[in-house]
Amino acid sequence: MSNRFRSPGLQSPWTFVPTLYFAEGVPYILINTVSVIVYKRLQVDNATIAFMTSWLYLPWVIKMLWGPLVDTHGTKRGWILGTQLLMAVCLAGVAAALHLPAFLPVTMVMFAVAAFVSATHDVAADGFYLYALQPQQQAWFVGVRTMFYRAAMIFGSGLLVTLAGRWETRLSSIPAAWTAAFALAAGLYALLWLWHTYALPRPDADTREARALEATARQTAAPRAAWFTIIIDWFRQPRVAVILGFILLYRLGEALLLKLAAPFLLDARADGGLGFTTQQVGLAYGTVGLGCLVLGGISGGWLIAKFGLRRMLWPLALTLNIPHAAYLYMAYAQPGPALAFPLVAIEQLGYGLGTTAFMVVLMRLSKGEHRTSHYAIATGFMALGMMLPGMVSGKIQEAIGYRHFFLLVLALGVPGLLTLPWLPRVVVEEEKKA
Repeated sequence: MSNRFRSPGLQSPWTFVPTLYFAEGVPYILINTVSVIVYKRLQVDNATIAFMTSWLYLPWVIKMLWGPLVDTHGTKRGWILGTQLLMAVCLAGVAAALHLPAFLPVTMVMFAVAAFVSATHDVAADGFYLYALQPQQQAWFVGVRTMFYRAAMIFGSGLLVTLAGRWETRLSSIPAAWTAAFALAAGLYALLWLWHTYALPRPDADTREARALEATARQTAAPRAAWFTIIIDWFRQPRVAVILGFILLYRLGEALLLKLAAPFLLDARADGGLGFTTQQVGLAYGTVGLGCLVLGGISGGWLIAKFGLRRMLWPLALTLNIPHAAYLYMAYAQPGPALAFPLVAIEQLGYGLGTTAFMVVLMRLSKGEHRTSHYAIATGFMALGMMLPGMVSGKIQEAIGYRHFFLLVLALGVPGLLTLPWLPRVVVEEEKKA
């Protein structure tokens, strides 16, 4: 291994960065996406699925509130190992509860606990990344961590769902199939925890003594930099109302679509759906669809780097919303997999392109001494913008049907577009300075 990627006295980042970010991605996709498919296969109605699972976004909305606790108590390595062990237990708990008569409330509690554990793991892992890697390594391994986070999504929404679909047929029991799937996920997470107890380095800056000295120095140097002060500073930035509107409305249509896309594919044709099997949904979203999502993210970044955010913001925002028409078409035509798979892929490609522009705007708007905290606040509101519409999406769909629901999804792309001309000029000005 080249010295270029090895910290003095520490393991090579190749031994832990890929698995660390794979471990970060698996719970997120299981909790927020796969849970929807599980409940749909267990005959839970769309309104209940959307409302209950949307609450699971909450820990990612408010994780900034306990981030300082992770930052000032114990070590990042300790938090990572503790949360990973707890996650393995939570996933095993979900697997065990799927056979219970009261599976819905019990598994929701397990998913909720897992969501808080996962959000805490995210804080610790991202902080550990800064301690364990040298600055030049941090820049180089950004692509590696992103790739393995995406690999976790492929595992969760693709491989695991596809396997569960096969096991549904072989075992002739939907609860047994999903029990096996989550037991597999729990076992994998236990192996990740075991590996990280060995592979995670012990950076000098991440010892308890170093963390205590750093906290004391920070309090002495900046006693007024309390967390509530940082939040107040974020709300004092120019055009904060426009910024909030942009964050909450930019993906409004997508937020409604997200919770009902898989149920639409799974619902019987008589109920307005496409009547797909679990295995077909796994193939649609976890392979072709996710591949296009990743391609969209990469392409969006390249387009912004080449032509600039000022030129690409409107085109990329449109690519997020216009492909929602694919679902409107499918609701009317009810095509088979041969046509539906490419249409799902097109929508995912647009989602990847449009979300890249969204994240770049959030980064451009997070500046100053507390840019990291400001970015955390912005992404918290981003999660809120996905949670609240998702909670009511099921009720809306059941009231108006899939055809009118997807027409509404398409129309709700407009409010976010209307905020674009009013964004602070800092988005453009920073681009000119680059």
